[in-house]
Amino acid sequence: MDRSFVIAQISDLHLDGSGRLLATIEALRAALRERMADLADVPDRILLITGDLVDDPTPRALDEALAVIGSFRQTGLFTDIQAVAGNHDVKRPSQRTGRHDVYDYLHLPRTSKSVYYRQAGLDLVLLDSNRASLTTLASGHIDEGAYKAMVADSARLSVELAGSTGSAGRAGYAEPAENLVRVLALHHHPLPQATGEGKRFLGVPDEPLMYLAAPGTFLEAATSLNVNLVLHGHRHVEGLTRYSIPDPRATSSASGEAFWRTIYVLSCPSSTGQAGDDAGFNIIHFGPTSHAGRTEHQFAIARYSRPRKDVAFRLLDSNLPDGIIRLPAGRDFSRDPAVQSAIEIASCAQVKWDQVAVIASRLFMRRGFYDEAQPDWASAFYTYVVSSHAWTDLEGKLARSGPRSDIDALSAVRALLDRLIAQSAGVLGVDRAQLHELNRRRSINRDDFLRQLPRLSGAGVDARQPALQRRQLLRDLNERLRVLGLELDLGGEAPPQTSQWEVGAGKRR
Repeated sequence: MDRSFVIAQISDLHLDGSGRLLATIEALRAALRERMADLADVPDRILLITGDLVDDPTPRALDEALAVIGSFRQTGLFTDIQAVAGNHDVKRPSQRTGRHDVYDYLHLPRTSKSVYYRQAGLDLVLLDSNRASLTTLASGHIDEGAYKAMVADSARLSVELAGSTGSAGRAGYAEPAENLVRVLALHHHPLPQATGEGKRFLGVPDEPLMYLAAPGTFLEAATSLNVNLVLHGHRHVEGLTRYSIPDPRATSSASGEAFWRTIYVLSCPSSTGQAGDDAGFNIIHFGPTSHAGRTEHQFAIARYSRPRKDVAFRLLDSNLPDGIIRLPAGRDFSRDPAVQSAIEIASCAQVKWDQVAVIASRLFMRRGFYDEAQPDWASAFYTYVVSSHAWTDLEGKLARSGPRSDIDALSAVRALLDRLIAQSAGVLGVDRAQLHELNRRRSINRDDFLRQLPRLSGAGVDARQPALQRRQLLRDLNERLRVLGLELDLGGEAPPQTSQWEVGAGKRR
């Protein structure tokens, strides 16, 4: 299952309840409708408002904010709408409290809130940064309790994912929490930025006043939770910052980006162009892209700006291809088809025969099961191992209710998978004890699996004869699958665009 989601970020609307900004909101809504048209098939499409929905939390302003949120919901562009409070959304200490408290009225988080989108594997963390006093002016502050809530939410999500397959499943198949795509949203910007340095507040440069009071604490918390992207508003300027520290889990720096743990920090201007500033919004699309024969994931960020005296939103980064900033995600977020199949198998009380064909197609229509002049033995080894795990689970589940002939057919397939595993292990220099340990761990992340292989796997081994034997084993496997009604042409030429991670559909006879 490839992960994909879209976040449309708007910010700092500063609605005041007078209706004077409704035409501007309509122009913003029309621009979003146009930009989201090509993303309508993405399952999770989230509108995120990063604070200052209102200029002052009066009843009229809050009612207008509710109406505007409702109008965005009625467009059908978004599957969900989330928001955090800004400093303008919060009552001053001198103001009376009541039913028009912005947190209750608009249902915004008072500390932190984690929203998990299962299909995308997205954990959206909403963080309140409004614990500022009058003496700190606009500088944001986050209570220690909010950080504790972030950690608690993260731990709770990890437990939920570990048990997500239900009582019939196994926690070993669950997605590890560190492989989540974690996006954090708050109002105040956590880092100083070069963009907008000319802005002044009370006659002095506003930069020292406007970012979080303790940015180091924030970044430490974000990196410890493996946050990938931070979205914020507040200063009405565009900005994109990269923050990197060495990843303690990295084994070497040879792979460049893999040595670093990286957080991208993206700012959003006022989407209604308040205080005489340019208006803007961001579209963040996270999804798979094909590179060097395998699928990788990246953030594709499109920033839109409307100059003060203009009426139309245009791409801010028009000098780039398609006006899009493409950023590597830093980890492989794709869920291997075999792992996804294992989760589904474990979740079913019993497996029907028509499900076998679907699962078999998903498992075997990958490059590792087709002919290659120079096989990538390590990647194929991983593919055979995780596919064997899923197939063994399928065989065990079907054994409870299936006829003997079907069970024997599945056993014959598993036996050929075992031979492919043994052959690949021999080429790579993996001994019997190491193979037993790899099977025991049931690794579900390809890179983690490959890191466990011997450092000098297969060095100096002539793999030409094993490649011929491998092709014959794949053809034998294809014949066994034909008995199950599948025509996959294993051992032959790979279907168009089939990669190590892509799923295909088999032809039923």
